[in-house]
Amino acid sequence: MGEKKGAMILAVGAKGAVGSTVAALVAALQEEGERSSQCLTTRGCLAGLMETGAVAFGGWDTKPHSLEEALERQGVIPREIWSRYRGLLEKMEVFSEPKGTTLGEKTEMIQEDILEASSRYPWAVPVVVDLLPAFGRGTWPEFGSLEELMSMRSDSLMPDLPYALAATRMGIPFVNFTSNPVEHDLLVREALAKGAPMAGRDGKTGQTYLKMVIASALKARSLLVEGWYSLNILGNDDGRNLSREDIASCKLENKTRVLEEVLGYSLGDRHRVRIDFYEPRGDCKEAWDVIDFSGAFGLPMSMRVNLMARDSVLAAPMVIDLARWMVALKQVGEKGLIGDLAFFFKRPLGESPPATFHEQLLALDRLAMMIHERWKGHEEHFSPV
Repeated sequence: MGEKKGAMILAVGAKGAVGSTVAALVAALQEEGERSSQCLTTRGCLAGLMETGAVAFGGWDTKPHSLEEALERQGVIPREIWSRYRGLLEKMEVFSEPKGTTLGEKTEMIQEDILEASSRYPWAVPVVVDLLPAFGRGTWPEFGSLEELMSMRSDSLMPDLPYALAATRMGIPFVNFTSNPVEHDLLVREALAKGAPMAGRDGKTGQTYLKMVIASALKARSLLVEGWYSLNILGNDDGRNLSREDIASCKLENKTRVLEEVLGYSLGDRHRVRIDFYEPRGDCKEAWDVIDFSGAFGLPMSMRVNLMARDSVLAAPMVIDLARWMVALKQVGEKGLIGDLAFFFKRPLGESPPATFHEQLLALDRLAMMIHERWKGHEEHFSPV
């Protein structure tokens, strides 16, 4: 394999709640290594392939303030925790949003930023991770080639598109942690042609993750799910953004279809999902689930699940895990959409992504084993997910 054995996370939306939390966790990994890695699932399955602290952080944001101020404003991590890593946070470079008029101009500016960031960390493989707010369904204009698309005005397109395009054109891994549907067929073809692995869409952090686990367990016991009501309450910028129905539509659809894909049947309007903005909650999301199911003789039973979680604290380790997966996949020659990373997403893309919890864990094990077999000399380090 090549000499690059680390990950450089280039976050789109680096100073948001998730992005700044990722930055703090990266700093903790750089400072403390294994002591801060207990929340990473890749510490076992990718052991021996890269050092725990071999990770860097940068990216782009519209906000002018520093990462430290972003952490202060977002309020996800107490100051007494993130301030330990102030020196490392100060060294992390976040670029301003590119100001070009056309998609092509913005894409070229982003590519220049990636080259500059790469020169600072020659030991790391850059991975572009989309953490922008939900944009809604978006509409694709008529175009027959990427060149034609790049000539269009960028203000009429999804804001994360130039970042996805820059990454794929450079053969750099791209992770879509948002619900924004940027993976156009031509973009995926470009990734295949340039050798860029892609993963997405819509990170599965809290409620939907537990929904997938519980639904998988009920299915394994042949218990019939009769209805499922889900409520999300959160008060961060993501919650404020998702309080708009036109923007929340993709997110709600992804949260809904997860259950159908796991169970293998649709509940129709007996599966309800709501997202409510409630400012006092901040980043501490609360999720309620009411699950109705039946067993022998069709007799009804019911379950209540109340999750009180820190949304960005759940998301940040997943972003780092995904970056490490993408580095390993890039190093062994994988490209295009990686369906076996379905474990991380509400709307997994790729060829026949696994649906149930057990199937997704098995897929990760297969993927890790393949990587270790290709990364010669490291098979003895393999540890299942």
